[in-house]
Amino acid sequence: MSNDLLIYRGIRFSLLSFFVLFSALSCQNNNKDSGEDPEIRVEIDSSFHAMNPMNLQFDSAEQVMIDSGMADLLDAYKAIRAYNLPNSTPPAIQFNPLPYGFKVPEPTPRMEWEIPEGVSMPNWGADLAFMSIPELASLIHSGEISCLALTEFFLNRLKKYDPQLHCVVTLTEEYAIEQAKKMDAELAAGKDRGILHGIPYGAKDLFSFPGYPTTWGARAYNEQILDEKAGIIQKLENSGAILVAKTTLGALAMGDVWFADTTRNPWNLKEGSSGSSAGSASATAAGLLPFAIGTETWGSIVSPATRCGTTGLRPTYGRVTRSGAMALSWSMDKVGSICRSATDCAIVFDAIRGLDPSDKTLIDAGFTYPGKVNLSDLRIGYFKSAFDSEYGVSRFDKQTLRVLKKLGADLIPVELESDELPYYAMSIILEAEAAAAFDELTRSNRDTMLVRQHRYAWPNLFRTARYITAVEYIQAMRIRHDLIEDYNRRLKEFDVVVIPSFQGGDHLLATNLTGHPVVVVPNGFKDSGSPTSISFLGNLFDEATILAVAAAYQEASSFHQKRPPKFNRTD
Repeated sequence: MSNDLLIYRGIRFSLLSFFVLFSALSCQNNNKDSGEDPEIRVEIDSSFHAMNPMNLQFDSAEQVMIDSGMADLLDAYKAIRAYNLPNSTPPAIQFNPLPYGFKVPEPTPRMEWEIPEGVSMPNWGADLAFMSIPELASLIHSGEISCLALTEFFLNRLKKYDPQLHCVVTLTEEYAIEQAKKMDAELAAGKDRGILHGIPYGAKDLFSFPGYPTTWGARAYNEQILDEKAGIIQKLENSGAILVAKTTLGALAMGDVWFADTTRNPWNLKEGSSGSSAGSASATAAGLLPFAIGTETWGSIVSPATRCGTTGLRPTYGRVTRSGAMALSWSMDKVGSICRSATDCAIVFDAIRGLDPSDKTLIDAGFTYPGKVNLSDLRIGYFKSAFDSEYGVSRFDKQTLRVLKKLGADLIPVELESDELPYYAMSIILEAEAAAAFDELTRSNRDTMLVRQHRYAWPNLFRTARYITAVEYIQAMRIRHDLIEDYNRRLKEFDVVVIPSFQGGDHLLATNLTGHPVVVVPNGFKDSGSPTSISFLGNLFDEATILAVAAAYQEASSFHQKRPPKFNRTD
């Protein structure tokens, strides 16, 4: 979901988007109606200062009429606030990312993933820790290791290294041991759930799971237990995967600071792991988990995957269920996987995609991973103006282009941004939806329990967002419509567009608003030892192509096979 970019870039637009209806009230209003909610009246009175920034002018007669109509609004607000609205209740209006005339790929069944033969149990524990999903599956299916032994192995690594990384909120050890024994019994009885059968994993601690806390990374919710199994956890359980840990996230899905600590980058323990899928990326990079589940609203898979040197897939909006997940922005939240390779991401994605009766936003669409691809057969674009500029990691990104050319890619220049569209201004969509999702937290004043308390932290963003008018929110959504059409026009000529993960304007925000899929992979290391990354942007519902291209790049570059030295040890 929202990452460190939101902290540093600020809210320059939302500060001008005050609650216009309230600001229109006359200062001479002395309504003593005993039916008024004092809390709401304070909000109204405090909004007078918003008049000048919005540059709206009403004469005295108009102000009197507006003020007289406030009683009806106050009654409505009181009724709305009296109604119990848990975070899990979505708005009736649903976002649709499909451009005009777009044809969704026909649904396809789950893929039959090949499990390699002849994989031997390594002598060194660290080698086991960093094996790919197919390799681990081979060990399980050949009897080289049991599901229980593998689960205990990763539980032990989590216990040993979490004090350094602070990447785990809760170990689901009791459940994991029981589930591992069940998976062993099924294999013995001839029941095989496929390539993920017996593979341990972690899930960002904003997914509900019965019997264990779901803290959302925030002290205000650190004892919260939700009696619901998140849809994605159910899908992975159906595939045979075993949940061993609920991983950290920055409080309410921002950054890497949670209620107990800061999650660390395993390549450089002086750095945070970025956010908000902080623990999922950190634990996977350190070989504490074969893979983990994260979420993204505005960079929360791309950013920690970059910092920790993992491979992350942010799927198309509407591809993966969000039932049982904390809502931050109903029209922007997406669920994806954080792995060590693009192929592993494809395997996990195949298991988690598809319909869920508890999530109305899902679109059933096909997925057929091609495996190896010939890049010369694909139309591959690159974000030219971004690559042409000089920035801190530009040498790594330019080298990525050279590698792709050697693999046969005919790189075609493309520009992704229009001078006419106000990209950053549309961030008020996220701010307004997030403020609504955590309205009760703000009004109860429990937002003071969050660790981060500064201008660009959630508590202040939630408060400020109360002055985003409904009119401006709708206007931003209308501009978003044009953004979707514009991006579709630019991207539909290509199979893949290569983009710097962060350089080149507002493409990270833009593609999260349009719902396009992205794969981010490591492509180098800075002098500090921290990884860098490159991103592959695809068309809606075409995760298969960008994953295959990313896999081809990884096979040629091997950055994904590097291991953080401090965690490349025998247990």
